[in-house]
Amino acid sequence: MSHFTTIQTQIRDLDALGDACVEMGFKFLPNANCRGYAGITRKAPHVIKLKGPYDIAVDPSPENDGSYGLTTDWWDGHVAREVGTGYGRLLQSYGVNKTVREARTRGLRTTRRIEADGSVLLTLEGGS
Repeated sequence: MSHFTTIQTQIRDLDALGDACVEMGFKFLPNANCRGYAGITRKAPHVIKLKGPYDIAVDPSPENDGSYGLTTDWWDGHVAREVGTGYGRLLQSYGVNKTVREARTRGLRTTRRIEADGSVLLTLEGGS
């Protein structure tokens, strides 16, 4: 029995997602097996290799709109402990990295500061 569950997200920049993975200490692998409950694996175009027993598959959206869904096995909280409930910390890091990448293409400087509550204060400077 598979425990894999997909959550549709607005992941549209795999490079920014890869940056988020590096920032969080994970590997972002192309064409790899994604680990789940009881040794079950599934092949995915991209996999976020977590430190614990399970991983996250990154699959193109079935709507073929250029976005990606994240699929994982949430059993026993292994994934949530690493990336946050509902991928919260991972998606936050992705959002920051996506914004930084876009800002650089527009010639803006960025600084970021982690607040006491874990939120990120991102400042963009420059431009016309």
